[in-house]
Amino acid sequence: MNNELIRQATEARAASRILMTAGTDTKNKALASIADALIRRQDEWLAANADDMEAAKEAGISAALLDRLKLTPERIAGIADGVRQVISLPDPIGVVDKMSTRPNGLVIGRRRVPLGVIAIIFEARPNVTVDAAVLCLKAGNTTILRGGKEAIRSNRVAVRIMQDALTEAGLPAGCISLVQDTSHETANELMHMNEYIDVLIPRGGAGLIRSVVKNASIPVIRTGEGVCHVYIDSEADLDMGAKILFNGKCSRPSVCNAVECVLIHESVAADFLPKAAALLGEKQVELRCDERALAIIRSAAGEAGAGSAEAFSYQNCTVRAACEADWDTEYGDYILAVRTVDSYDEAVDFINAHGTQHSECIITDNYFTAQHFLDQIDAAAVYVNASTRFTDGGEFGLGAEIGISTQKLHARGPMGLEELTSSKYVIYGEGQIR
Repeated sequence: MNNELIRQATEARAASRILMTAGTDTKNKALASIADALIRRQDEWLAANADDMEAAKEAGISAALLDRLKLTPERIAGIADGVRQVISLPDPIGVVDKMSTRPNGLVIGRRRVPLGVIAIIFEARPNVTVDAAVLCLKAGNTTILRGGKEAIRSNRVAVRIMQDALTEAGLPAGCISLVQDTSHETANELMHMNEYIDVLIPRGGAGLIRSVVKNASIPVIRTGEGVCHVYIDSEADLDMGAKILFNGKCSRPSVCNAVECVLIHESVAADFLPKAAALLGEKQVELRCDERALAIIRSAAGEAGAGSAEAFSYQNCTVRAACEADWDTEYGDYILAVRTVDSYDEAVDFINAHGTQHSECIITDNYFTAQHFLDQIDAAAVYVNASTRFTDGGEFGLGAEIGISTQKLHARGPMGLEELTSSKYVIYGEGQIR
């Protein structure tokens, strides 16, 4: 076992005993200190991030992932504002959400308590380093962060800034720590530190999340894997549908609530596809189409040979035939799978078979079809005539979130402060015995 990892975990466990009884004012003071320090010392963070960006470019990282990695003064200001927003959120710790008196006179209440020590494994997003740490802190949890190698320099500086701010505010630096070694071996060791860590949360792509769920012996909250769909119904407003699809795919293609596949009812496909392509072409989206969608676009483009595997251009989009793997891929890029369906039922069956229970959307003007979709789709967030990009703690009024849980136990959907807590029963008696 890695001695450095054991040291960090031991310090995190010791710090959790202090943090679990820290009052709201103490935690908010620490958060304010962190927000101020991030702005005051941003030059350190930006310099480290510039080194990460240079190394990532040399490694051939995609443009979408480079965008997630990059820090700017504006983004740092946004991150600091996010910390201040967490200060304004109600503290869930100590809240009693159920209290009753039993016939024998016992007074029994259920009180919100921290989860304890939370380990978070995530990829190349320096903002997650701060977001995750401060949310856990407000909910009374200590955090062990393990980021990807692409952002290691940025993460080291961010954690150093936050640790210095914690000590200034009178809390242990061990409330927030970073695993320095980004190797798979160290990550695997972290996944089995049951003696020290209470919960493990992976944030990143499908490969990372599946690996953690498969290999960890610590309880895992599964978040973020997002193969999200938009279904264009036979009674859809096609112009609205095209705009929602464009937003869902193109506003930030690398995030988990971005659309990866559009399903189109065959009766409206010939009208919808040109409208959608006209918008998607603005971002040069690659369309990976089933046979019928490919034929429609080829016809509109004046291309011959619908069965050809060769790619061609249409309205500034690259168009090619889809393969079976495309229906289950989270691209995280300007790539969209396109499939036609014969019926509403086929669309629902396809989404439930190929989705990741994250966010799904129907575009329809039929109220009853919309209600059936809400009932029949198994996902954390189900939309009618709105972009899946709204699946976010801030947009849902939670203030902030640690991630989007796609499982059904403990928490589902955006995980705000309350979802980062557990509960215990407190019982008041006057000598009762059983």
